[in-house]
Amino acid sequence: MAQARTKALGRKEPRESALANGVSPARAESRAWGRFALFSECLLTGVWIAIASLGVVTCPAAFAAGCRHLRRGTAHEAGGLREFAADFRAALRGGWLAGLVGWVLAAMVWVDVQAAGAGLPGGPLVGSVGLAALIGLAVTGMRAAATWTPGAGWRALLTDAGRRTVRDPAGSFLLVAGLAVVALSGWFVAPLAVPVLGAVAAAALAVETRYRHHR
Repeated sequence: MAQARTKALGRKEPRESALANGVSPARAESRAWGRFALFSECLLTGVWIAIASLGVVTCPAAFAAGCRHLRRGTAHEAGGLREFAADFRAALRGGWLAGLVGWVLAAMVWVDVQAAGAGLPGGPLVGSVGLAALIGLAVTGMRAAATWTPGAGWRALLTDAGRRTVRDPAGSFLLVAGLAVVALSGWFVAPLAVPVLGAVAAAALAVETRYRHHR
């Protein structure tokens, strides 16, 4: 009985624990709710990005609009579907061409990878290089979209993003891991890949923020 009472006295409720750490219960609950709200917003943004990407060449513009929406959320600025749609239209002005060029390059690399796997001499090496180029192209596109702002030129964004992709291998690897999560989610349960896109957008923002702070 005494041992049970000792355990009961030693166990603190969440409010008591927060007070003991110098954090008010209201503030602790606010932080927890804020994290959950951000996670929910990421999943919703992933759905928006997926719908806006149905045009195929609209993928860069959709991802850019999603990143900008999440950037507003982390800065505690108001924004919703209307603002996302406005950003998407603005990013689409030059983004559709970037999307078209990106898909053409991706198709060319994919054909090379398939040809390399057909038993040609040096095929495995050529295939590996082609696959690395394909992944690098995707990472460059995501890093460019994460820094997009209305009025920014996509050519300059992609050029700068290409440099960051090479100079910041740790951040680029994180985005590769995000792409792998999307692929695996789609492999096991296809609908899961849609909301996960929002988490990848949040990862792209985090990677770019980290790069700016560590330059």
